[in-house]
Amino acid sequence: MKAIHGTVERGFERVRDGFAAGEAADPGGAQLCVYRHGKKVVDIWTGEDPVKGRPFDEGTITVLMSCTKAAVAVCANMLIERGLLDPDAPVARYWPEFAAGGKADVRVWQLLAHSAGLMGYDPESRVGAQEMYDPVRSAEAIARMEPLWKPGTASLYHFATYGVLVGELVRRVTGKTVGRYFAAEVARPLDLDLWIGLPPSEEHRVAAHFRPNPRAMSEKDWQALFSGLGADPSTRLLRTAIHTFVVLDEVIAFANTPEGHALELPAGNGIGNARSLARMYAACIGDVDGVRLFSPATMERARTCLTDALPAPDGFVRFRGNSPQRFGLGFELPRDAEPMLGPGSFGHAGAGGRMGFAHPESGFAVGFVCSAMLWDDIHPDDRWMGWTRALNELL
Repeated sequence: MKAIHGTVERGFERVRDGFAAGEAADPGGAQLCVYRHGKKVVDIWTGEDPVKGRPFDEGTITVLMSCTKAAVAVCANMLIERGLLDPDAPVARYWPEFAAGGKADVRVWQLLAHSAGLMGYDPESRVGAQEMYDPVRSAEAIARMEPLWKPGTASLYHFATYGVLVGELVRRVTGKTVGRYFAAEVARPLDLDLWIGLPPSEEHRVAAHFRPNPRAMSEKDWQALFSGLGADPSTRLLRTAIHTFVVLDEVIAFANTPEGHALELPAGNGIGNARSLARMYAACIGDVDGVRLFSPATMERARTCLTDALPAPDGFVRFRGNSPQRFGLGFELPRDAEPMLGPGSFGHAGAGGRMGFAHPESGFAVGFVCSAMLWDDIHPDDRWMGWTRALNELL
């Protein structure tokens, strides 16, 4: 059994035990932090950073993958609360160029709830990894696109484009990139070690993510997979999805470099630790040292599901499986593969097993980060199960 470091308040010992059990076979390192009613009650870590050959300790930060999308959602919901962004308004009200390609009626909430029909980049757009890291070129490319399905009629995770779509809205409304807005309005007031665009002074703290059994899928692999599911990989939707899946492997690799850390890719290259994720979520549901990010009304609106009645678009019905993602205004909601703490929870997972969420009814807010990419996005990560079970016992 690995040594577990850090602190646990009385009554939360089983959370530590569950964390220890889940980490026993983890080849990397991990941190878990839990707040309850605005106070930190669990702050623990374990393991190694095998890439750099050093402990994964309390000062370690790592790429958060799609947990970053929740940080972007926090910014958008704060702007909604302040009356600067209307979720029911056309996106083109704030971003006029977005109206091209028949998108004049696409609504802000549809971007936040992954139902805008813009889940990837057409192969003909020639958007590759380099362009995805260029906020101007990627925003221009997505503004020119025609939707892949009628917006608002289906939902499919905008895994690569969400950060561009919502990040550009934030920039149009505030005049700041989403990374700078998050730094000023969220990270600084809460004193978070969480950045979208890492300062060079923090680079020495980063633990690289890694796949214990790496295997990148080629375009032909993806085509064979969809064909095996009875879908036609030559349709525009699936050609776009396959192109974006292949490019994303390059993006994830680039996200492991200092150059990738310093740029803003608000769909997935936020860098931080479990403490900061938990503290951010705690401030979404209550007061944390005098800081509260959401009013109760904003919180309720943010976690109201907008996609349960929406099917997957044609071609993805079988691929999406039995545990489809569920979305509120930018946040994921509980599903079989991401149970969180059950109904009422809202948060976001990140590729490989990162996780952050809040459960307002209990006052819990949780951050879990790791370096080994083990989660399959189909079943709950084994590393989550012991400590989530212990927290459920405390509800």
